[in-house]
Amino acid sequence: MSTKCPFCESENTRSYLKLKDYFLSQEDFEIVACDDCKLLFTTPRPDKSIIGNYYKSEDYLSHNEHKKGLVPWIYNQVKKVNIRNKYKTACCGYNSPTILDFGCGVGDFLHYAQQKGCEIMGCDLSEDARKLASEKLGKTIVTPEKIFALPHSTFDIITMWHVLEHIDDLKYQTEQLYRLMKDNGRLVIAVPNYMSYDAQYYKDKWTAYDVPRHLNHFHKESLQNVFAGKFELEKIHPMKWDAYYISMMSENYIGKGNSFTKGIITGLKSNCKAHKTGEYSSLIYVFRKI
Repeated sequence: MSTKCPFCESENTRSYLKLKDYFLSQEDFEIVACDDCKLLFTTPRPDKSIIGNYYKSEDYLSHNEHKKGLVPWIYNQVKKVNIRNKYKTACCGYNSPTILDFGCGVGDFLHYAQQKGCEIMGCDLSEDARKLASEKLGKTIVTPEKIFALPHSTFDIITMWHVLEHIDDLKYQTEQLYRLMKDNGRLVIAVPNYMSYDAQYYKDKWTAYDVPRHLNHFHKESLQNVFAGKFELEKIHPMKWDAYYISMMSENYIGKGNSFTKGIITGLKSNCKAHKTGEYSSLIYVFRKI
C-alpha cells in the first residue's frame, strides 16, 4: 500500500530508509520518498498531542545553553560565529528591517538582530523556549498561531533556522509565510541536506534525520518545489560547521568510540567533497517573494 505524501498528496511514493529514533525513544520509523514533489517525509508522524514528548531531553542542545562538556562547548562557540554569519546572510542590503524568526528557540539570532537595530518578532512551539527567549529579548515570544493572525505584508524578512524540517503542515504554513511577507521580501531557510557526503556515509545513523522530530527531509529540488509559485530561489549558502557537529553526533549513534576525532575527519571529508558538488551537510536557501 502506498503512503500518501503530506505535501502534494501524491501516492507515487516509495520507502527510502528504515531507521530508529536513536536520540531518545529507540522507536522504529521510516522515511518515505515522494517521486512527484521529491520530498522525503517521516512516517508514522506522531500526533500533535504527543510530539512534544520527543523533545524532552536535557541533551536537546538547541534549547540548552548550559550543558557541560567538550561537544556542547564547541557547539556554543560555533553558534556565536554562525549567528553573525546568519545575520549577514539574512539582512544584507536592508536597513533596520522588520524580521520574524519563525521557530526562534531561545532567541539567540533575534537578540543579535535586536542589537543591530532591527525590529524583531519571534515565535516557537516550545513553552520553555518562549519563556527563555522572552526574558533574553525583553519582548514576548508567541506561538505560531498568534503569528498567523497578523495582517498581510507584516515582515521584510522571515527566517527559519533548522525549523522547516519540523513543520507538520507544510502547505498551510508556507501559504502563511507568503501572506505575512511584504512584496519582494526575503525568506531565509536553513535545513539539513540528505544528499551530503556525511548523510550518505552514515545512512540510518545520520543524526540530521532526527526522526520523528524531523518530519520532512529536503534536497534542493524538493525545497524549491515546496515554495514554487510563491518564492524564487536567489542564493544558496553552505553551513560548513554543521558537517563536523552532525558527524560527531552520528558517530555517537554508531557507538564504537572516539566519536570526536572520527566526526572531525568525516566532517572534513564531507566539506571537501561538497566544495565540488555543492552538497554540504546543511544549506541556507535565500528566497525572494514573487
